Amino acid sequence: MTDCKNKGVRALGLCSGGLDSILAGLVLRQQGIAVEWVTFETPFFSAGKAREAARITGIPLRVERITEIYLPMLRNPAIGYGKNMNPCMDCHTLMFRLAGDRMRSEGIDFLFSGEVLGQRPMSQSKTSLRYVEKHSGFEGYILRPLSAKRLPVTIPEASGLVDRERLLDLSGRSRKPQIALAKAFGVTEYPAPAGGCLLTDPNYSRRLKDLFDHQAEVREAELELLKYGRHFRLSDEAKIVVGRTKGENQKMIAHHDPGCDTLMKLKAYPGPTVLITHPASPAVVAKAAAICAGYSKAPVDEEVEVLVTGPTGKDVIHVYPLSPESVSDLLV
Repeated sequence: MTDCKNKGVRALGLCSGGLDSILAGLVLRQQGIAVEWVTFETPFFSAGKAREAARITGIPLRVERITEIYLPMLRNPAIGYGKNMNPCMDCHTLMFRLAGDRMRSEGIDFLFSGEVLGQRPMSQSKTSLRYVEKHSGFEGYILRPLSAKRLPVTIPEASGLVDRERLLDLSGRSRKPQIALAKAFGVTEYPAPAGGCLLTDPNYSRRLKDLFDHQAEVREAELELLKYGRHFRLSDEAKIVVGRTKGENQKMIAHHDPGCDTLMKLKAYPGPTVLITHPASPAVVAKAAAICAGYSKAPVDEEVEVLVTGPTGKDVIHVYPLSPESVSDLLV
């Protein structure tokens, strides 16, 4: 049953699309609060699960692309990284700051999230939650409904906008209380509690670090390309991507910049698409073409033709294949 006494109170939540986000929104909506969500997108995480959560619950969702704002923080997070290239605490801080700016400009009463105390030891401890709140610029206005009774009273609770007694005291990594609560709300479909952030993935993080180490400026398309193919660092200035499947080849073509990137493919044999990001010297083009041939069906001892399409037009060059084993030390 939904209360009416809080009619007119508005809350804006960060939504990852997981069960905890869903439950946090429903717990507040049950009090008659007008709940809405915002989710942020970058090449590292998408809004797919959040859109599904909005469909399931009917809670309005807005999606914002924040790559340009996100990258400076990602290059130099104040607290540093987790196990990989994940700056979880500074990421959450930035997201709350952006949501808080919208809260202030639109007259929304407070912010909330589905975070559960102790569920993630590094990013959801009391110290971590406190850090995010303090550095977001919206201290006192961030409510975590699922663990509120284990955390300090927030401004919306103290001012009577939210009934603290009807909030929860969840903590720890067990999912049983959330599953039971979902059943009580009639929520039967929700995603598994798996991470959706590529910055926690070791392979992606290794490629991202290599990119940051070699480039002061990075195009968003280059961040997308880190998801596909085999990556080879040929020099400080030159890197190539070798597709592994037809689908990856298509993604690489879709994300390349014809004004500065070079694509290549064998003329007479099945094989991968190879992409050189940024303008490349003839020596780099030749080596990339030889690697392209090495990953193809071409005979290892036969000179082959490789079609090269770059910023200055198309060309055909002749190379002998370089075997994958001979260039394995160049893999990123």
